[in-house]
Amino acid sequence: MPFVQIYLPIAALSMNVFFLLGIGGAVGFLSGMFGVGGGFLLTPLLIFSGVPASVAVASVTGQVAAASTSGALSYWRRGGIDLHLALYLVLSSMIGVVIGVSTFATLRAAGQLDLVISIGYLFFLGSVGIIMMIEATRSLMRHRAGIVVREKLPNQHNWVHGLPLRIRFKRSKLYISVLPVLVIGVGIGFVGSLLGIGGGFILVPALVYILRVPGNVVIGTSLLQVVAMMAATTVLQAIQSQSVDILLAFCLMIGGTIGAQFGASAGKFLRGDQLRFLLAALVLAVAIRFGVSLVVAPSDPFSMAAIGPGGAL
Repeated sequence: MPFVQIYLPIAALSMNVFFLLGIGGAVGFLSGMFGVGGGFLLTPLLIFSGVPASVAVASVTGQVAAASTSGALSYWRRGGIDLHLALYLVLSSMIGVVIGVSTFATLRAAGQLDLVISIGYLFFLGSVGIIMMIEATRSLMRHRAGIVVREKLPNQHNWVHGLPLRIRFKRSKLYISVLPVLVIGVGIGFVGSLLGIGGGFILVPALVYILRVPGNVVIGTSLLQVVAMMAATTVLQAIQSQSVDILLAFCLMIGGTIGAQFGASAGKFLRGDQLRFLLAALVLAVAIRFGVSLVVAPSDPFSMAAIGPGGAL
């Protein structure tokens, strides 16, 4: 139906507005169910739907920032954020964002952005999905066998606590080196800005299992870092690469906000190990899809896009 079509000026194509609302709602549902940002699902879906990779990555960052804001505010009101720890994560992630956006622009100018994004998603999601699948499968098998495993407490020490340059994070009741905090922040910022993902599904396990951040502040602290990082990425992408499509991001935000409410309710009916297993299967499915796209010849191997100065499209 013509009247449901919407023209996306930056993406330079027309798409069904209900389709955009639908995929935004579907990813929002999954985000609410699994407790993740959803950028690692939304960006591939847009790419598979015909949206240029550069526009998909840049536009999803705004959607992720907006979707994470309400959650961060909720945890802020409940006192569930370690502001001191979040400050170090945000500042270090800004360094990663600057490097990531610059790398994004360089790869786009060289005509290698699509390839790097596909390879990045394949290896990044593939490795994370395999690790999650192994852990979730073991947990499910232990549950069926009736085996109870005592998990490590967040405040237990590990090798990270022996590193130098220690700082006390009072809200998290931690006295640890700032070095791993900075490394995590830079890494998440770089990957998030380059691939269009919030990185919450990596940041939360890193905070819990590496830094031993308590569960009562880990989600809120992660959300605040994601909001700041994705907001900065959106601004830098809009200024440097002009790849942010406001209409696209707006449609995705509407659908995602509605879907997240239903997903949060649905997630209450599943155990944690079941949710992790389903999320791992979803992550691996996206990685496999990117792998297929790398080895299967495209239906149209030619492009009519004009090449500008310096090789930029």
